[in-house]
Amino acid sequence: MTSEVRVPTLGESVTEATVATWFKKPGDSVAVDEMLCELETDKVTVEVPSPVAGTLADIVAAEGETVGVDALLANISEGDAAPAKSEAPKAVDAGAEDVKPRDAADDVDVMVPTLGESVSEATVSTWFKTVGDHVEADEMLCELETDKVSVEVPAPTSGTLTQIIAEEGSTVEANGKLAVISQSEGGSASKPADDTTEPKAGGQVPAPGNAPSGDVEDAPSAKKAMAEAGISRDQVTGTGRDGRVMKEDVAKAVAAGKNASKPAAAAPRAPSAPQDAAREERVKMTRLRQTIAKRLKDSQNTAAMLTTYNEVDMTEIMALRNEYKDLFLKKHGVKLGFMSFFTKACIHALNEVPEVNAEIDGTDVVYKNYVNMGIAAGTPTGLVVPVVKDAQAMSFADIEKEIGELGAKARDGKLSMAEMQGGTFTISNGGVYGSLMSSPILNPPQSGILGMHKIQDRPMAINGQVVIRPMMYLALSYDHRIVDGKGAVTFLVRVKEALEDPRRLLMDL
Repeated sequence: MTSEVRVPTLGESVTEATVATWFKKPGDSVAVDEMLCELETDKVTVEVPSPVAGTLADIVAAEGETVGVDALLANISEGDAAPAKSEAPKAVDAGAEDVKPRDAADDVDVMVPTLGESVSEATVSTWFKTVGDHVEADEMLCELETDKVSVEVPAPTSGTLTQIIAEEGSTVEANGKLAVISQSEGGSASKPADDTTEPKAGGQVPAPGNAPSGDVEDAPSAKKAMAEAGISRDQVTGTGRDGRVMKEDVAKAVAAGKNASKPAAAAPRAPSAPQDAAREERVKMTRLRQTIAKRLKDSQNTAAMLTTYNEVDMTEIMALRNEYKDLFLKKHGVKLGFMSFFTKACIHALNEVPEVNAEIDGTDVVYKNYVNMGIAAGTPTGLVVPVVKDAQAMSFADIEKEIGELGAKARDGKLSMAEMQGGTFTISNGGVYGSLMSSPILNPPQSGILGMHKIQDRPMAINGQVVIRPMMYLALSYDHRIVDGKGAVTFLVRVKEALEDPRRLLMDL
């Protein structure tokens, strides 16, 4: 009996996809729900599981082909069914019949944890353990990467990691199955069904590390490690499926000094000359970077974005900060920075120009009677915007403490989904990187974002005299659909006035 493998529903308004990767080839044995191939659309990556257990008879849509919804991808013959994943794995080497199968009742599934509101899938970034390793309860097994945060997956129990179902680089859905841990002391670990140490069709076992003649997608963590170590793909011996390079392979190559000089162990991945290959490197974007790119482009395509500029004399703020910073630190246990002043100044201006703190919902404008201030922060993995909730009700000290805590979490990749949602206005400080002038991009669905820049001494005309003052350019990008030019300019002027004379904040002027 033959079962058809067809393209699943791809999502609203998505009608076609490209076949990116086949994980199986004709003749391979497959189990129910085992991943067969991966499809790419203009929005998401979709994995196609096997509907039945059996043998992959033929592949109808090859890699690189474009297919529509419900199109035929492959056929599976159910006559020679593969064992279910929960059964005892078969040993590869001679004498396998002497291995005592473990009790399936002792198996504990490692599942994808809850990823957060509106997040339905993640990419397996790094496995910290390999099949056969002993693990303790709550020990970190792997790390998942979503379009917003990184999530560590702990072991639900102590035992032996007997099976890794979702390899590095694969996409998994919320509550999907990642691996299996056996609590039985005598449980035998099994490599994944497509591991290179298991016989392929025809009974031949390829030597570990031999790269295939085709192009194989290496683990994303391995690509990153190779880039950081400054070594090329040909200098690393891959031990993953079909010669796929894993993160640990890169570590071994670096430790052995293979980056000095090592002959290529495989056919070139591209027809270009070796000297050309060293000039370029292709690394797949992380999910976070893909989401940043998509959201910023969507913002440009959706909002009628315009930017207005002004400059602020930072003399009074700097003098006030220098005068009270020691007392502030002693009393509140946190340093007095510039961000609390800018946050307070923006809140003051938003009260006068509420449309900058609003958003468009269909044909309605939603005005916010509170300020959830987004503070854009650069991290090693990309830009994130943690949110200071109800900032209008916070003191200078409360704001500084919250910004400090959120900033530390952002750098460590520990921000939760809740801490990055619900912002109504955003402040971006490019000045910390030396930026003198820029036009920030809106963070949708917000209608305004303030760009801070470098404080630079410049000659200014004050009361008919040329004096040197610490000046900063300010930039307000806004959605012209609901914010008029007059409102935008008024907002920026109010921020400037509050910063140049901080007493106005106390007097609500």
